[in-house]
Amino acid sequence: MVAGFDPTSIARKNFAVEDHVPLVVIGAGPAGIAAAVEAANLGLRVMLVDEHPVASALMGIDVPWMFGERMSAAVQNQGRMLEHIVAARPALQAAFDAGVDVRLGVYAWSAFVEGPTSKALPGPMLGLADEERAWFIRFDRIIVAAGARDLGLAFPGWDKPGVMGANGFAAATSLYGAFTGRRIAILGGGAAGRETIRQAQAAGIEIAGVIDVAPIAPIQGIPTHPNHRITGVTGTEVEAITIARPDGTGAQTIACDTIVLAVDVVPTVEMFDLLACATKFNGTSGGWVPVTDPTGRTSRPGVYAAGDCAGITDAALANPTHAEAAGRRAARAAARDAGLSAPDDLAPPEPPTPDRDQWRRAWLAAHATTPDLPICRCEEVPLEDLLGVRPPRYLAYDATKFETRDLRSLAAEGPVNQDQVKRLTRAGMGPCQGRRCREQVQALLAMQGNQATASVPMPSYRAPLRPLPLSVLAAFEESPEVKQEWTAWFGIAAQWYPHWEKVPDDLKYETRWNPGVEE
Repeated sequence: MVAGFDPTSIARKNFAVEDHVPLVVIGAGPAGIAAAVEAANLGLRVMLVDEHPVASALMGIDVPWMFGERMSAAVQNQGRMLEHIVAARPALQAAFDAGVDVRLGVYAWSAFVEGPTSKALPGPMLGLADEERAWFIRFDRIIVAAGARDLGLAFPGWDKPGVMGANGFAAATSLYGAFTGRRIAILGGGAAGRETIRQAQAAGIEIAGVIDVAPIAPIQGIPTHPNHRITGVTGTEVEAITIARPDGTGAQTIACDTIVLAVDVVPTVEMFDLLACATKFNGTSGGWVPVTDPTGRTSRPGVYAAGDCAGITDAALANPTHAEAAGRRAARAAARDAGLSAPDDLAPPEPPTPDRDQWRRAWLAAHATTPDLPICRCEEVPLEDLLGVRPPRYLAYDATKFETRDLRSLAAEGPVNQDQVKRLTRAGMGPCQGRRCREQVQALLAMQGNQATASVPMPSYRAPLRPLPLSVLAAFEESPEVKQEWTAWFGIAAQWYPHWEKVPDDLKYETRWNPGVEE
């Protein structure tokens, strides 16, 4: 078999690949830029890919972060946003100077490596796309520095415009310079909340208060509301937030036009799942993370992890030098694996980090108390339908058939997992691809079964990892062989017979449909 040819295609279909890059780095945050610069200085040809500036349409569905409809119309000008990003990330200049092939505004939407179902690849392949077209490149090694995404945790009114995530707020204020709010309420007094305070103060944005279900250390000049839960949000868009203690006392209303959900953030592990890297659940690291050695090597040879996507720590959230050091370690490991000389260094021990899973479960325990609390915003799945394992309400069905079924009865038949519940309720099946509800669905399944969060398997990720317009995928350039012989799908001779006709037993492939292809 010739490498790169699909053996199931009698037309010898091959894969159109535009480039072959020794090292690809995904993510141009502190870890990714440091990794790209270090690898280039060590002698590797490097491509650095970052999806920002993302299309305004993606911001509207909170991809990759929860932007909460608090971005100005300026985000529709991609050129202007590109200028903002370069200015906000001055370290990119070092990447340009080192000869790194920097690709901004480019999505890494898929990845393929040889495995049980893919034996004909020319090598590891990465699917890329911009706003106009999609294409594939080959790579020898890849450093995933995809960072973290926003953690969605429900509360009454969290589905209203004006509720955004910690990363979405950071992007709106510093990366894009397009935040439209004036007065914010911050939910969460931990490391993510403190970083949000710093960013808001740097941008001159008024902070109405910091609210948490747990104790909060006093913050000079900012009202804090420890041991309070959210009871509602005023307005069709955010105009105010109402809070109270768990027993209902101490109720008050705080005027604000934006709510920043900054309880925590989550490692972005989508690419690791596509690349078949081993993962594990670690509550102190923020959830599912790739299994790595101290240099960032994963279980898949040639794949490395660096930065927040490898695990969240309070120290790294407060200081980007931790991510930069992780990026350099991964680059040195990749260079050594490529046969180049590079220093060998290990990560210093991190200070102890609390169990972040317990923070999240405490938040859900305080707020998941009303049946109509929206859990999956895209598919409009409320808490009672998730726990009752009911079909979407826009489908016609006999509710009496589901009266005796719930998560507990489902768990009695075997281990419950998110992919199963997604198919039954559609929770996590919306256009945001589960970015706003995955973690809380996992925690709620575990809490309902009185079991550890780690016992609920990670739901699978599938390409495309980003919602893409069909026009972009349609513009994919196929190889000449595929264009010429596009009807030769896997050599299935019966494909041209309608289902109502009997297919001859001795049927051979009909070459009249494919001139030049012999039987």
